[in-house]
Amino acid sequence: MAEEELPDNRLFEWYRSFIGEPDAKTDVYLGFGLFFAGIVLALGAMVIYLYALTAGPPDTPEFYRPAEWAYGMGMLAIPVAMTALVVLLPIDRRAVYATAGGDVLIGLSVILFREAYWSNWQGYGAGETVLVLALYAIGLTLVVGSTGAALVAEQIERARAPAPSEIEPMQEPEEGDRPEESYTEDEIRRDIDEAMADVEITWGGVEKHEGRNLSFEQDTDLDTSGLDIEPEKTRSSSVDEQVAGLQGLKGGQTKTATSSSTVDDQTQKLNELKAQKRQESETQDRTDGVLGNLLDRF
Repeated sequence: MAEEELPDNRLFEWYRSFIGEPDAKTDVYLGFGLFFAGIVLALGAMVIYLYALTAGPPDTPEFYRPAEWAYGMGMLAIPVAMTALVVLLPIDRRAVYATAGGDVLIGLSVILFREAYWSNWQGYGAGETVLVLALYAIGLTLVVGSTGAALVAEQIERARAPAPSEIEPMQEPEEGDRPEESYTEDEIRRDIDEAMADVEITWGGVEKHEGRNLSFEQDTDLDTSGLDIEPEKTRSSSVDEQVAGLQGLKGGQTKTATSSSTVDDQTQKLNELKAQKRQESETQDRTDGVLGNLLDRF
């Protein structure tokens, strides 16, 4: 038979906090229901009795009628609350049966009290006071005794729990008893491949980064004319040519380029360059003006 699934609410949280793990839902709901019922009966008896005091003098029916309800509810309040403890605590069935018998006697005494009060109660008639009180006393004794037995059994059960110092530590297996673990080379390689599946690295262990590539352009032309020395001519060259070659390698001197063009040719080229610059400037101004107008309209 499958275990009963216990709900998770405030009542079960209280039960776990003060008593322990519940066995069934009926014990929790019935126990707390009886406990709250006992509290309601006690408060109701107090309120009704205060009302009876204001309704009339103690020797009048105006006082006796509401006081009868107050006394009956007061007689039931304490036994009901104690029965709740017996239901909530995990105790022997015999204590539960004894509590049930006591509740029956208490209920019977309350009924007899309602019939006897007030004409046959105490000094007002033949009197049934002794019978009512005897039944109530026997029933209350059974309920109180069962409740006390339940509380004592609960304390003994908690005392049986081993203390932390009494718990024996688990013995670890010796070196010879431990199972030897072996792995094949294929398993190790497979584990490494799975661990490195999501890692992208380049040579040297540097992570691959999708960034921008840097490119460099060399605007300066190296003078390599000094390197163009024919081996067969180095021996027959003069000292001046050898010095010039070494200076070219060092880069300390640069060759002076001469032009065969005249001054008129250079002036014409300069004028053409100025006209080209002027035309580009006017084109740029017109473009900026059109863009400016479009931006202003926008």
